[in-house]
Parts: sequence; structure tokens; C-alpha cells
Amino acid sequence: MTLIPSSHYLLFALMLFVIGIYGALTRRNALGVLISLELVLNAVGLNFVIFSRTTPGASESGQIMAFFIIALAAAGAAAGLAIVLSLYRAKKTVQTDDMDLLKW
Repeated sequence: MTLIPSSHYLLFALMLFVIGIYGALTRRNALGVLISLELVLNAVGLNFVIFSRTTPGASESGQIMAFFIIALAAAGAAAGLAIVLSLYRAKKTVQTDDMDLLKW
């Protein structure tokens, strides 16, 4: 059985992170921005799991941090969707350019 080297996993996490950042900066739809931020958090969680697997002294700490990131992502998605729904009710759009509700 051949093991996949850690560099392949790190490259995959880097690609997820870059795609997430690019999507968060270029999307005009608020739901697309939330999905892109989820990609970024998944990349960070994957890095924690990879480093906990390769570091001999910290076998559980990275996986515990990955669970915290999953919980943080779920809470962020719930709060983000609540904000998007309330802004949709007020403005009838989910485009980020049209959301100027907090301007003075």
C-alpha cells in the first residue's frame, strides 16, 4: 500500500484556500461569498489534520482544532444565512452591491 505524501494534501488545501479567497473577493452574490468562506475554512481544517498527522507529538490537537473549525463554520453559515435572509426581506436582492442598508 502506497501512502500519499503530505505535500499533495498541502497542495490541495492551498488550492481550496486560493479558490475560496478568489470567490469571496469576486462574487457579487452573498450566498456565493458564504460558500467561498466555507471553502477557506475547510482548507484551514484540512491543514490542521495534515499537520496533526505528520507531527509525532501532537496527534490529537490538530483533529480537535479541525472539529472546532467545523463548529465555527456551521455557526458562521447560520449567522450569515440569517443576515442574508433579513437583507433579502428588506432589499429584495442578495447582490452585495445593492446591500447598503448600514450606510449613514
